[in-house]
Amino acid sequence: MTAPVALRQDISLRKRLPLRHFRQLQGPTARSLFHRQPEPFGDSTDRDLLAVALGATLYVPATRADLADTIRRRAARGVCSMVIDLEDAVADHEVGRAKRQTVATLDELAVDRDSAPLLFVRVRDADTIGELTDQLGPGLAALSGFVFPKFDSVSGQKYLDALADVAERLDRPIFGMPVLESPALVHRQSRDAELTQIAAMLAEQREQILAVRIGATDMCSTFGIRRDRDLTIYDVRVVADVIADIVNYLGRADGTGFVITGPVWEYFADHERMFRPLLRTAPFEESDAVKFRQYLVSRDLDGLLREITLDRANGIQGKTVIHPSHVAAVHALSVVSHEEYSDALDILQDDVGGVAASEYRNKMNEMRPHRSWARQTMLRARVFGVAKKGVSFVDLLTAAVSG
Repeated sequence: MTAPVALRQDISLRKRLPLRHFRQLQGPTARSLFHRQPEPFGDSTDRDLLAVALGATLYVPATRADLADTIRRRAARGVCSMVIDLEDAVADHEVGRAKRQTVATLDELAVDRDSAPLLFVRVRDADTIGELTDQLGPGLAALSGFVFPKFDSVSGQKYLDALADVAERLDRPIFGMPVLESPALVHRQSRDAELTQIAAMLAEQREQILAVRIGATDMCSTFGIRRDRDLTIYDVRVVADVIADIVNYLGRADGTGFVITGPVWEYFADHERMFRPLLRTAPFEESDAVKFRQYLVSRDLDGLLREITLDRANGIQGKTVIHPSHVAAVHALSVVSHEEYSDALDILQDDVGGVAASEYRNKMNEMRPHRSWARQTMLRARVFGVAKKGVSFVDLLTAAVSG
């Protein structure tokens, strides 16, 4: 069953007003923080830029009673991408109701698309993609794509075929985001073969794959592990090794790779700590924000901030989040610092090779080896902006939380 011609025309003609990160910060506040303010983007933006712009992708159960209102509220607070979850967040006996509510919510949000972020649906299986597409009316215009759980060499092609069918029917971009978390990928004996097959499948439909997501919770489950809130995912070696291999196969900067997004941080409540907080005091003293540091520590956000930093160091951008308090942390650490921006501009100025001291006089910029980094930094600068000289992530995070 294909979408009616009139509906297909409506979907292709209706354009949402572009989204923009930190849009909750206005006027003097924004001007005091940003050397270069974030650019607007939307679901018609080029795929590479849109993938970086995902930022913190907030998951919400499809069974939530006030689903449409929740999505609107989160968007007003700076969330730019959300996933309506039909899989792990929904009990088996509630799947039917969850699907009906997903359809109703997307149809409702399509009436006022400018109040909603980029919206994806995490399905339970490939058949649900066509099923939801058949049931959606105007809500097709509000749908940016689908998330494929437990994507592997066995299930993957069916997901991709279903996505290609929907894209052909709608005659507009519709994106897929596979979640890598299956045992065949985690197990050392089968990992290389599995990643080779996954890479080949994704390459065939490159333009429809927005990002590759990492499902670390399921990976931990393979070993009966639940990582502690005092540790980052990179401290769990058996999972960190899998993440490294995923980036190696699928995150290369030579044109064959994809944006890889970071796994979820599960914690958001106060608790008795075993180890020292992971946030140094000095940056908060410099910004007169010591009490704000205490707030972050009490909400377990110090571990999240540490993990986001390690995500970036390991070739990962953006993050899956399950609590709205995590969004500001991801976005504040996604803003390009003035120093990074200065280095990137110098590196991209001429393709003549060589080496030169940074404008900040604290490092050497090697023009060719650092060129891929500089290009990626400039993409991030476009959608998350560039901080003014002297503005730290503490200033940005404080403003984002209170803005």
